[in-house]
Amino acid sequence: MNKIYFVVGSQDLYGEECLKQVALDAKNMTAFFNERLQGKVRVELLPTVINSETCIEDMRKVSCDEDCIGVITWMHTFSPAKMWIKGLQELRKPLLHLHTQANEKLPYDSIDMDFMNLNQAAHGDREFGFIVARLRIPHQVIAGYYEHDDVIERMGRFIDVAKAIHFSKHLKVASFGNNMREVAVTDGDRVESQIRYGWECNYFAIGDLVDTINQVTDKEIDTKMDEYTSKYTMKTDNIQAVREQAKYEVGLEKFLAKNNLGAFADTFQDLHGLKQLPGIAAQNLMGKGIGFGPEGDYKISALSAVLMKMSEGRKGATGFIEDYTYDLTYGQELELASHMLEVPVTFAATKPEIDVLPLGIGGKEDPARLIFDGVEGDGIQVTLVDMGDHFRIICADIELVKQPKPMPNLPVARIMYRHKPNFRIGTEGWCYAGGAHHSVVSTALTREDIALFAKLTGTELITIGDDTTEAELEKLATNYYR
Repeated sequence: MNKIYFVVGSQDLYGEECLKQVALDAKNMTAFFNERLQGKVRVELLPTVINSETCIEDMRKVSCDEDCIGVITWMHTFSPAKMWIKGLQELRKPLLHLHTQANEKLPYDSIDMDFMNLNQAAHGDREFGFIVARLRIPHQVIAGYYEHDDVIERMGRFIDVAKAIHFSKHLKVASFGNNMREVAVTDGDRVESQIRYGWECNYFAIGDLVDTINQVTDKEIDTKMDEYTSKYTMKTDNIQAVREQAKYEVGLEKFLAKNNLGAFADTFQDLHGLKQLPGIAAQNLMGKGIGFGPEGDYKISALSAVLMKMSEGRKGATGFIEDYTYDLTYGQELELASHMLEVPVTFAATKPEIDVLPLGIGGKEDPARLIFDGVEGDGIQVTLVDMGDHFRIICADIELVKQPKPMPNLPVARIMYRHKPNFRIGTEGWCYAGGAHHSVVSTALTREDIALFAKLTGTELITIGDDTTEAELEKLATNYYR
């Protein structure tokens, strides 16, 4: 279970009795958090900060504890912020500044100076807020009484994002082959990716993967085939082609586990030693939380793994998708999103079918793949692009819809969605922002989740949705001239 530390600020000028009450209130709050956040994170209380030495000790523990995903701070009394500087400079985990009080209501009839000195978050948290801003530390502020549902809900969102950032800092990505030849948007600065997000993205020879795949036994393939037949409908008679994909999945799982890899990217231009482009293998692995990027797109591979981690425990689907083609019926415009093969099984609205059909690209044998129609509901589309001197996240609100008519001759899985606020602003805004054709779609996450991730990682964010106006579109259109 991940943990998050709770650090409360005070000082010794108000006397020992005041500090005892601060410690007691903090203990009670910690117990409440653990009750309400049970199953999501464990909250542990650290010693009250009353001097710089304690602050340094607390923040070092936060930063060095491998199980810790972040820290919650709160100033019960006035806590002079100079004592926080050295400790905050040691902090390497996401910071939540909880602007709250131990008491919900003021005791108007009995309030005196002792009560006011003890309960002065309005004073202390502003002092703390200044020093965090002065130090330019990315952080989240949540204001409100700590027992209120909206505060707990927002804390839960912070925890989900902090968990994803913790995962991101340890993520290793395999590139089987390089970026697809001549493609720009899928490329990027892998060194800067590791500096900012922690992603260790390295090249692995496709031949080494093929060696692992070729060592897969018939018994292991049989076990994987049992999994396929229990979860999916077998529509093809070409069982050998399906067994080939099962072999790929077993080999990929072994290779990823051996090298502690949580995501991978491949390209149809580098399949030497493989009979097929991985289809079911990639689809099934994404369903298990493994990030994937086609055409050598390491960024979307890593981002999909991180966002799948962020969405754990929530209802809805999250995974890689590619923008493909449109229905441009006036006023009813829709996008059909898919890929050659690799649409995550988590998007399936009905039981997927296994079939073996021609691919038309890659020059290999007809691959086995899962075919299905996608889920419906409100969602977001997220991508990450390298703008040369910085990374940019683009997040658009969309509505996933049922396909208007059957597509019996389209041999791949697919989802369909409507852009918000409408097709023109949604797609023009995406293009103006430099949005890629590869993205992560989620019906589990929201724009608020992505905004928090961008804020805590120091990434530029552009959002598109119902609140995007013509004026906002024009700002996007002229942004690159500045």
